[in-house]
Amino acid sequence: MIRLNCFFQAAEGKYDEALEAAIALTACSQQEEGCIAYDTFESSTRADILMICETWTDDEALAAHSASEHFKKYVGLLETLGTLKLERFEF
Repeated sequence: MIRLNCFFQAAEGKYDEALEAAIALTACSQQEEGCIAYDTFESSTRADILMICETWTDDEALAAHSASEHFKKYVGLLETLGTLKLERFEF
């Protein structure tokens, strides 16, 4: 399995728009084959931070996710609204 933690810091005034994009990305991604878990979390201590936590069965499922239209649309939008940092774990 593959776990990705994607930390997002919104640019000033862009948090609400980013959260909407992250929630839409989550809803689409949860329906994908090979998705074990996918959710968006808001920080309780910082008003500009959210995290997307995702778990995939394998690299093939993750590659299909990364090539999907909704991934390109919403991740592309998030990249314009702030900064992304990705952590990857395999187990």
